[in-house]
Amino acid sequence: MDFESKWQNINATTNQVYAFLNDLRNLEKLMPEQIIDYTADAQKCSFTIKGMTSLSLKVDQSIERKLIRLIPDGKSPFEFELMAHLRESEGITQAKLQLLADLNPMLAMMAKRPLQNLVEIMADKLSAQNF
Repeated sequence: MDFESKWQNINATTNQVYAFLNDLRNLEKLMPEQIIDYTADAQKCSFTIKGMTSLSLKVDQSIERKLIRLIPDGKSPFEFELMAHLRESEGITQAKLQLLADLNPMLAMMAKRPLQNLVEIMADKLSAQNF
């Protein structure tokens, strides 16, 4: 399944947004309140979704000022990737978050709304960051 946020305008340069997202210590600032026990270094992070599961992510692909792709680091309840797409349009940085998840039909039914909310919350928080 594919979950995408809307493109968000960000009051920062593409370089600033890319640098922020490429350091996973900053990802905590974008997480919803259900995320607890967040720990990170520049390239890996781990956290717990309250009442659900623990996840670890790592940077898998990074294209300067264009894309950051995160994948599970270790065991995960399902295969997924989280991507941040960046573009510059008329001097404005825009970002969109995308989550691609390989979910069985039962899990897809339960997780559809929470995963869509996740990418939207993260994108909203990114656009509200002070760079």
